[in-house]
Amino acid sequence: MSGDPGALRAREAIGRRAWAEAREAYQACSDHTAADLESWGLAAYLTGRDDEAETIRAQAHQAYLADGDLDGASRTAFWLGLSLMMAGEPARAGGWFGIMRQVTGDGLESTRWGGYAALNLGMMALFAGRFDESAESLGRALEVAQQYDDLDLRLLAASGHGQALLALGRPADGMSELDGVMVLATSSSASPQAVGQVYCAVISVCRGSLDLERGSEWTEALSRWCDTQPDLMPYRGQCLVHRSEVLQVRGRWDEAITEAERVLGDDRRRERDVALGMALYQRAELHRVRGDDREAERGYREALAAGHDPQPGLALLRLAQGKGESALLSLQRALGETGVPFLRVRLLPALVEVALAVGDLTAAEVAVNELEDAASRLGSIYARAMAATSAGALAIAEGRSGEALGALRAALADWARLDAPYDAARCRLLLARACQDVGDLETAELERAAARVVFTDLGAERDLAGLPGSPQAGVPAGLTPREVEVLRLVATGASNREVAAELVLSEKTVARHVANIFVKIGVSSRSAATAFAYDENLV
Repeated sequence: MSGDPGALRAREAIGRRAWAEAREAYQACSDHTAADLESWGLAAYLTGRDDEAETIRAQAHQAYLADGDLDGASRTAFWLGLSLMMAGEPARAGGWFGIMRQVTGDGLESTRWGGYAALNLGMMALFAGRFDESAESLGRALEVAQQYDDLDLRLLAASGHGQALLALGRPADGMSELDGVMVLATSSSASPQAVGQVYCAVISVCRGSLDLERGSEWTEALSRWCDTQPDLMPYRGQCLVHRSEVLQVRGRWDEAITEAERVLGDDRRRERDVALGMALYQRAELHRVRGDDREAERGYREALAAGHDPQPGLALLRLAQGKGESALLSLQRALGETGVPFLRVRLLPALVEVALAVGDLTAAEVAVNELEDAASRLGSIYARAMAATSAGALAIAEGRSGEALGALRAALADWARLDAPYDAARCRLLLARACQDVGDLETAELERAAARVVFTDLGAERDLAGLPGSPQAGVPAGLTPREVEVLRLVATGASNREVAAELVLSEKTVARHVANIFVKIGVSSRSAATAFAYDENLV
């Protein structure tokens, strides 16, 4: 063992999981053992120096071979392969996995590395959709993990096995196994790289099943775990984007944008890496909800150039800009291109909002029905909250505000349970409209006041501007920007045909807008609508 004082300091830092300190100490050393090189490589990886980590781990592999330590050589080959796989370089990853098998030779199956080989086969089968084969291979890996008391192998294999069970239609067993993995990961001495890997797998599953409650719980648990280890960066690529999405829903927007920008600041990101487009879109979403239209517009365009569809965010931006018809067409196009339940459920609430804004109640009703079916099928609180919110908005637009109150109260309870302040505040605005419609003006004002506090805390400038009494509000009765344009023209005496010509819309669309305006402002004639427009200083 090296007696270099720097190496002694580095090993002590590794014991404390002070990764940046350990890396710097190893860099200052002139003499490294194979184990030192392996630890240095891990410290470099966990502090975000992926290129350095790859170089040092390759040196560790060679040093272990020179020492005749086949376990050490196999271990470093595996982690090199896994790191490259996560970086989107499957060919090079496969090369290192192959080296791991070659190191042990014919005796592979009788060693723990046979378990790691089974892990690789099981994960490849999982990604290829061969779920029975995957569950079988990963089950063998779990047996080997138990035989050798190998915690890292147990975590990785159980994570994959849980995903295979989910794919085989056994959701209760699959999620139970994944929860068990996370409990073990956050309460044991497993490798931080293994912990980061299984967390990313779990949060990806939660995202796909819209299980925001579970995803948020494990995100908080992993954040606490990370806080005990200075400078730790165990997440990469898509996992960072998923974390950002959870943090956004929880109202932690500054942290959310930081996570997205970590992906964009990674020099190893390749143009083919889907995480790049996802991160660009996620950052644009955070700009949009804060009212920074210019940065949001640029972000959506960059996301599209990187291969990520900018919907539904871009459509919601267009709606805010008074381009509701264009927004609706874009969302309908996006829905027509995907049959993936998770992706459809992400698009549907936006479609309801846009369809109601342009007066297309039929399109909104179809979307609400699909949302409610999806929520029932998924059993997800998040999906249920979205469906109830959309159903309440539709009921208000159809003049059924009394019925809307029940759905919106249920939605608000679910948003509170999910600790989703922004969504809860937007739900409160719908409740305020419904209360006002049924004559409960005091409760309506209380709901708006509660929403205002949240929007102020979050920095949701556009939502603040739309509230009554805001300097930029000027839009009564929940009228959309397009409806205000139509009402102003109606107040000048323009016919539907003249309004259509002025705004480059169809007469049918204008008729829908006029009907929707009448419902919102509580009138039944153009003369009454004109009086309303003058009273509200819209003309």
